[in-house]
Amino acid sequence: MPEYQPPAPVKFLAAILYNDEKAADEAVKKLVEIFGPVDFESSSFPFDFTDYYENEMGGPLFRKFVSFKNLRLPDFLLEAKIECARLEAGSAVDGKRTVNIDPGYIDHFKLVLASFKFGGQKIYMGGGIYADMTLWYSKGSFEPFAWSFPDFKSKRYDWLLMEIRRRYKSQAAGS
Repeated sequence: MPEYQPPAPVKFLAAILYNDEKAADEAVKKLVEIFGPVDFESSSFPFDFTDYYENEMGGPLFRKFVSFKNLRLPDFLLEAKIECARLEAGSAVDGKRTVNIDPGYIDHFKLVLASFKFGGQKIYMGGGIYADMTLWYSKGSFEPFAWSFPDFKSKRYDWLLMEIRRRYKSQAAGS
């Protein structure tokens, strides 16, 4: 029987979609309770590649990213998605979300985001939650897949994802 190889810890992050800066700031504060201290927070980017969320959330929409200092095992993604869904529901106004939080992680090779939506490329984790490999790292940059979200395909976030990956590599080398 092959020897079991335990997974390496990964760098967790959250991609936060919002239309109200105060709601986003409050979400970050609550995310710290779930993930621990933030070690990187991006500026806000216009979320203008799709209007998918505007009916629920209004507009204009923005996205920002936060990453968290504490490395965790990848299976924490399941718990992270459940907690983020609770946070979204708790901050909703009149049944409509004010924030949409996609938790995920970066390791040496990829960016993975959690999702409640089925997709052919997604891997079921349990509890109605899927792991979606959104980008892969190759030859010095993150590369999209055919199924990657349009804003991730645009490479708009590449510099910040590279910074989060750099922090991850530094931490992983020290553990």
